[in-house]
Amino acid sequence: MKENRVAIILPALNEALTIGRVLDEMPKPALEQDGYLVEIVVVDSNSNDETAQIARDKGARILVEPRRGKAIAVRTALASIEADFVFLLDADYTYPATYIPEMLRILRSGCPVVIGSRLRGWREKGAIRRLNLVGNILLTRLANILYGTRISDLCTGYWGIRREVIPELELRASGFQLEAELLTQLAKKGYAIAEVPIFYRRRPSKAKINRIRDGVRIAWLLVSRRFK
Repeated sequence: MKENRVAIILPALNEALTIGRVLDEMPKPALEQDGYLVEIVVVDSNSNDETAQIARDKGARILVEPRRGKAIAVRTALASIEADFVFLLDADYTYPATYIPEMLRILRSGCPVVIGSRLRGWREKGAIRRLNLVGNILLTRLANILYGTRISDLCTGYWGIRREVIPELELRASGFQLEAELLTQLAKKGYAIAEVPIFYRRRPSKAKINRIRDGVRIAWLLVSRRFK
């Protein structure tokens, strides 16, 4: 089978409570049965809990990134993998890994990028706070206006990307602006973005995002990158 290498990247910071559950849910056996070579890469951003050890015991490859920041972790992983299809997924058990086969089929059909949309799908009660929901809707509308896209969930942490797109990315953000930076670069280069409605679970542990501060940073990135 051509184009059979799949890499799943999980940025993680103090996710000992959830990383094992996320890895247990991975559809790796089913994908391998279909002929795919699957590598799961956990980027540990210098956690001070058992995140790395739990992930290692579950068979994941561990990359230790001493600098903290989700976007930094993703850049570190992208520089160390060779895959035909790359998936980005949070390690906090909010995004079910079970959507990866469906997203993979879309990528194999020729679509360069696919995201898992929480706003087109359904959510566990309390999974997204009202302020977060309103902020995401506003940021998504801003992105669609500025870049001519038609996505429904800018801030989703669930992405699937084909191999040929990766060298086109010049990621410079460090934290939770990662998704907005991906959108700006993909849209400017004319890549189509497909969506899969997903179920979004309530986070078992405390969220790390600062809603107002990070929302302002995302908005500024969208505006400033539009005119560069």
